[in-house]
Amino acid sequence: MTSEPTDDERLRARAATGERQVMRQVWRHLGFLHWPMASAALAPLLPPGLSVDTFDGVAYLGVVPFTIPLSRTPRLGLPVAPAFHELNLRTYVHRDGRDPGVWFFSLDAASRLAVAGARLGYHLPYFHARISLELSDGPSIAYSSRRLGSRQTAEFSGRYAPTGPAAPAAVGSLELFLAERYLLYAWNGRTLSSARVHHAPYPLQPAAAFDVRQSLTGAAGLPPTDGPPPLVHYAHEVDVGIEGPRRCG
Repeated sequence: MTSEPTDDERLRARAATGERQVMRQVWRHLGFLHWPMASAALAPLLPPGLSVDTFDGVAYLGVVPFTIPLSRTPRLGLPVAPAFHELNLRTYVHRDGRDPGVWFFSLDAASRLAVAGARLGYHLPYFHARISLELSDGPSIAYSSRRLGSRQTAEFSGRYAPTGPAAPAAVGSLELFLAERYLLYAWNGRTLSSARVHHAPYPLQPAAAFDVRQSLTGAAGLPPTDGPPPLVHYAHEVDVGIEGPRRCG
């Protein structure tokens, strides 16, 4: 009887590609919490060259908590950073109707090394945070984050759990629009850059969230997410390849 491959063995196997990757990671226990938001509230915070992307005329703001148990170099499998939790605040964008991707208003990580590396290498707005993830049967995930060393309060707390079976998002669906984004954008104050990620389609499950409280939007200069509860999805795990940044032409 053969044993299941470890996280490290899976990443090594998937690294044997011709992709321009600089890092491989495992992303696990992803919660996708989304609220509809007016494009006019999001657009002023985007850099030149990007426009808000919409689905049936509606823009969305997302909060995505997850954990990264493994980060390795693509070929030799050398450790890049110890395991850490991450939380991002994002919306969806395009460049003149092409190259749809993700714009991050903030990314909180419980690793000083990851924060420093992402800020230096990708010019992404990473912040160091104290983050806890507690897993119970189901699974149900209790997640809590508090940004450190910031003048503005930037916190998140809540629980999320899958409520249905896993399946790839259907073509043309809102789930595909929100989750299957393989391009991220960043701005260094002068130029726009992008980086591509590679992974199999998310094994998305419908989910529910409870007791959600957050001040990330206020810290980012965005309206609060008051009103209806978020649209929630869950993905247990994906193996991810990450390319280096490229300047947008």
